[in-house]
Amino acid sequence: MSIAKAEAYVHPEKRILVTGGAGFVGSYLCERLLEAGAHVLCVDNFYTGARSNVAHLDAHPRFELIEHDVCVPLHVDVDEIYNLACPASPIHYQRDPVQTTKTSVLGAINMLGLAKRLGARVLQASTSEVYGDPAIHPQDETYWGNVNPIGPRSCYDEGKRCAETLFFDYRRQHGLEIKVARIFNTYGPRMQPNDGRVVSNFIIQALKGESISIFGDGAQTRSFCYVDDLVDGLIKLMASPKDFTGPVNLGNPEEYSMVELANAVLSKTGSTSRLAFFPLPEDDPRQRRPDITLAAGLGWQPTTPLQVGLQRTVAYFRDLMTAQRLEREGNVDAASATVAAAS
Repeated sequence: MSIAKAEAYVHPEKRILVTGGAGFVGSYLCERLLEAGAHVLCVDNFYTGARSNVAHLDAHPRFELIEHDVCVPLHVDVDEIYNLACPASPIHYQRDPVQTTKTSVLGAINMLGLAKRLGARVLQASTSEVYGDPAIHPQDETYWGNVNPIGPRSCYDEGKRCAETLFFDYRRQHGLEIKVARIFNTYGPRMQPNDGRVVSNFIIQALKGESISIFGDGAQTRSFCYVDDLVDGLIKLMASPKDFTGPVNLGNPEEYSMVELANAVLSKTGSTSRLAFFPLPEDDPRQRRPDITLAAGLGWQPTTPLQVGLQRTVAYFRDLMTAQRLEREGNVDAASATVAAAS
């Protein structure tokens, strides 16, 4: 496949289910699928997703929103399934670790069962967390990972690993058409300000003039992919040849230390916040960077530089904080208009 708009890979007549569709990534995916002409069924239980993320889609004639927990079987008629439902930030997935594991495992079982009944193609949103604290760098899809199976992060890490196992077992046992994406750190507008992810944390602290909280010595690295680029990758992976199952890394191979990210955020916000250092949390990976050779073979590569993506994300959070101030002052209409414009 050559590099092209991801929408070109979507059949306009398809009915497509997006679980976790009111979440950060899911809401962008719903938008893009609608723009391509598909009929979109957005399913979310709003544990971490927000109705406001998809409120602008409510009136769209090809959009339907259903409040539903993927831990419970779902009976709908669709052609494709994107399974994105699961809390993705440590604060959220550690809040109820048992439920997090259930969402990954039972959600996968229910979506695979639905796909099997319908003969639908199904994509699993997995994660770079399956690599744990990696012993090889960068990480390619052949690496089995270095995950602590009983640590505080394992509800997410092992839940996603088990979901991958289920997807490949359904393919081997039932011939199901599957796709598995291993998603690396993603950022952009519509991130929740309190979700504990490093990009949103740094931006909010900088805009408030608070100290920037860096855990460890700040030399640990991550690779940050802008949400539009990730959605491109998901759509292209779904449309890839039948025998291409993945898993495939979707992430930006540009690598930044936490100190480098903090300084970039300070530059974009104009903040005078200082850096504050705290002990590194248990099992926090020290480095993370994807090898995207497989994804490149599908005609995908990220195109949004960190500086550009950060500028857009800072603008979003600045508008969000303005809206929150207007709401506190009782100017609800102005607050709503500000948030709508920011998204």
